[in-house]
Amino acid sequence: MSEENIIHSDDIIPVSQRREPLTMGLLWITMMTFFPGVLVGFTWFKEGLSFMQVLICTLAASLLMLAYAIPSCYLGAKSGRSYGCLIRNVFGRMGNRIVALNLVWMFIAWYGLCSLFLAENLEGLFHYNLPILYVAPALAFLMAFNNFWGFKGVANFARYFAAPLLIIWVGYTFYKTIGTVPSSVFFESGTCTLPAALALVANFVIGVAVWGNEADYWRYGKPKMVSTLVPVGLALLLGQVIFPISGWLVARMTGITDYGAGTSFMNDYSFGGIAILGALVLCASYFAANDSNLYGSTNALNHIVKLPHRVAVTILAVLGATVAAILSGTGCAQSLEKVASLNCVIMAMPTVILTTEYFIVRPLLSIGTDFSRIPRDHELPLVYRPAVAALVAGCAVGVATAGVIPGLESLHVGVCSVQGWLTGMLVYIPCRYWQERRENQEKLDHRSLSQVAVQDELAEPVAR
Repeated sequence: MSEENIIHSDDIIPVSQRREPLTMGLLWITMMTFFPGVLVGFTWFKEGLSFMQVLICTLAASLLMLAYAIPSCYLGAKSGRSYGCLIRNVFGRMGNRIVALNLVWMFIAWYGLCSLFLAENLEGLFHYNLPILYVAPALAFLMAFNNFWGFKGVANFARYFAAPLLIIWVGYTFYKTIGTVPSSVFFESGTCTLPAALALVANFVIGVAVWGNEADYWRYGKPKMVSTLVPVGLALLLGQVIFPISGWLVARMTGITDYGAGTSFMNDYSFGGIAILGALVLCASYFAANDSNLYGSTNALNHIVKLPHRVAVTILAVLGATVAAILSGTGCAQSLEKVASLNCVIMAMPTVILTTEYFIVRPLLSIGTDFSRIPRDHELPLVYRPAVAALVAGCAVGVATAGVIPGLESLHVGVCSVQGWLTGMLVYIPCRYWQERRENQEKLDHRSLSQVAVQDELAEPVAR
């Protein structure tokens, strides 16, 4: 069987085909770091956040993200199973398709958004007169190239090209900026309260860092906790702490708070105004991010309808290009905020329920887990009600408090993702307990009836 077929099937990935932590870490860096992570620092400066607030809140948000990501990534590495296969065991056959459909449309939303960001950034660098409406979809088609070779193409692009460029760029920009601003900047007070700052920062950090189907990538990783923790932690530190802090420092130094002006200044500041260098780094960043978006949506689509891999990639690239064209009339900043707010709830909730099942419910109820065998469809129900009930409840609370629905602005408090996650867990654990108790009682009743039937059969000849 070819590697392409192995990648997009439900087979357990053999340990011999797992990647080293370095490869997985470089891949994850490209998935945790992209240029809007720098530009959001300009927005946080505009909102009145101080340097210490940005530092404290990005670190706190990264710890929250680690609490979500490590169980998810490690479950994929430990089991070697695809995300869809794991979800299927907890949500049922139809429940798996519902989750997969959510993954497809959210990944395509990100795919179109990243294509639009790159188109706008390139326009800011080269000042050409081509309409964004046409440039963004064209870039979306180009970004699909690596996925025709499955995970191997995605991982190699991240390892040998995108991640090294990002590390060099961010390291240089951060080092240059931190030595330029006066030391008094680090102790200035902001105009935003710490709770409000944490909500603002955490919703963005978790919103752009959550992938939902982490297991699809990390089933190619080594099944050791340290091989998961270190790469994920370093990627978060670079992409969700150093990136926005660099943007905040540049905004503090220049007073710039606009995305377009920030992009132009970053090119001049980091690359000496050499547009081709800026374009190279930006293309590496966005191409790598969309590699992972398209890979994730292809895996999810595979659990809805079986298509040849390259046909699926082509269809999804067309959809991504369409989304990029639609979003070109709304503006990047507004679209990013809405997509991130929905992403941290809708994409994460199924995974929170999944990890709750394997790391909380099963140990508490002493239920064993056999990762060596994949259940067939006829062995699973259409829907597992506890999982679907928890998904609906968690998403309802998370989306209602995310501030994206008109008329519900008064509910926009706290960290919407965490509130949604906790709601889902609080619904799932007791429902799952009652389900397991009922199933055990039914087994006992069935066993008792069987024993009575056997006793009746044995007693019948005596009666005769």
